[in-house]
Amino acid sequence: MRKTLQATLLAASLLAASVLPALAAEDHKSADAGHGDYHLPPFPADARVQQSAQIDGRTLRYTVTVGSLPVRDEKGNTVAEVVFTAYTMEGNDRPVTFALNGGPGASSVYLNLGAIGPKRVNFGVEGNNPSDPATLHDNPGSWLPFTDLVFIDPVGTGFSRALVDDKKATELFYSTDNDIKYLSRIVYDWLVTNHRMQSPKYLVGESYGGFRGPRITDYLQTRLGVAMKGVVLVSPYLDPAASDDENVSPLPWMLTLPSIAAAHLEREHKLTPEAMAQVVEYTRGEYATDLMRGRSDPQATERVIKKVTELTGLDPLFVRRSGGRLETQAYLREVYRAEGKLGSRYDSNVTAWDPFPYAPRQRTGDPILNGIIAPTTTAMVDFVTRTVGWKYDGRYNALSYEVNKLWHQDEDANQGSVSQLRESVANDPGLRVLIAHGWDDLSCPFMASVLIVDQMPPMGDPTRVQVKNYPGGHMFYARPDSQAALLKDVKALYDAK
Repeated sequence: MRKTLQATLLAASLLAASVLPALAAEDHKSADAGHGDYHLPPFPADARVQQSAQIDGRTLRYTVTVGSLPVRDEKGNTVAEVVFTAYTMEGNDRPVTFALNGGPGASSVYLNLGAIGPKRVNFGVEGNNPSDPATLHDNPGSWLPFTDLVFIDPVGTGFSRALVDDKKATELFYSTDNDIKYLSRIVYDWLVTNHRMQSPKYLVGESYGGFRGPRITDYLQTRLGVAMKGVVLVSPYLDPAASDDENVSPLPWMLTLPSIAAAHLEREHKLTPEAMAQVVEYTRGEYATDLMRGRSDPQATERVIKKVTELTGLDPLFVRRSGGRLETQAYLREVYRAEGKLGSRYDSNVTAWDPFPYAPRQRTGDPILNGIIAPTTTAMVDFVTRTVGWKYDGRYNALSYEVNKLWHQDEDANQGSVSQLRESVANDPGLRVLIAHGWDDLSCPFMASVLIVDQMPPMGDPTRVQVKNYPGGHMFYARPDSQAALLKDVKALYDAK
């Protein structure tokens, strides 16, 4: 995969057979946290607190648990500790949903305090500032009314930590396949430890968590014997290879043009599903055909330039010099160049000042990424250490650029997770999948998922795998209306029989 954490939020070589069962909560905070040359203070015991929230017109009373589970090697040594945040309510047969973000190198705080947890903090939309008060408030879009929630922070993110050096951690945790194996085992261990194996089980993954989602589902199904009833993929990164071969294939340009057009329609207050349907139809029809004609048909090039200019509102000269093929970072500088600003890859209508406007290429970070670390880190650390009382003074990594830098791909990584998505759906006729995107997202464009699902066999019921799109970008749930629309679609998935 060629994209880094700066380009896309995404965001264990331990085989399941060789990882020992997790110890009980009171046993796994032991001195062997000093494995190898490490002498780290042990994690505190799991901490719990009772809370309430006003959601959907009623008072929800729930328990928050912050704790950790060990990852052990074949010799029984603890090589890492994974921290989770769980929200549970009283009630028989309540579903449980496991949540992961991406990166690689992102903690689960974005789904937790932004999308589906019972509390949220404001971030990720135009007008939010890193220095704004990181105040938690009740989340009207929370999924807690119909499912317990378990947020998992992969090794190196949040407070989760490796207990081996970087070289060994890269081998054990920071690779495509081993990441899936140890995270799947964490799901299994949490279920066993909390006596929830019989509960209906669901999985939600955002960005690279969406890449993880089908692979974890397949691994749990076929290796660990745990079956998900439903999977929700939020702004998923399903097929890295789709953005390759840009010198020949029209596909890389087909994936991003609709999101650029959506951003323009939104600026014009004309963004509707009907308008986007026309954009999608043009993109996979005339646009693709005319790009493939190349220099053999000069009129095709003229048609592309005229139509792309119309769809995007960009300077015709910029579109002409781009050949109607809009490179993402060039577009994000061009669209706001007159204002001295940059658009975000995660939602091009969220902007920041460009501190280096005359540089030949963008020299600063992404407007959204630069703006979300402070509020999410502040809110989560205060919540965990003060509100819940899990007292730990280590560094909290909302986004770990160090993990992303150490990450390496296995041989099949560039094949994405589409095969595992197909196999999981084929293996279980009861499994349902919702793929959710923001129209404006250029890091994980919705068009990729549209094309992927259109090529899937129906497998009895084509509605079992659906793509839904909403106004906004990568974190479209930061917009109240889009979060409400997502909640409605997710409820339909959980209610499906």
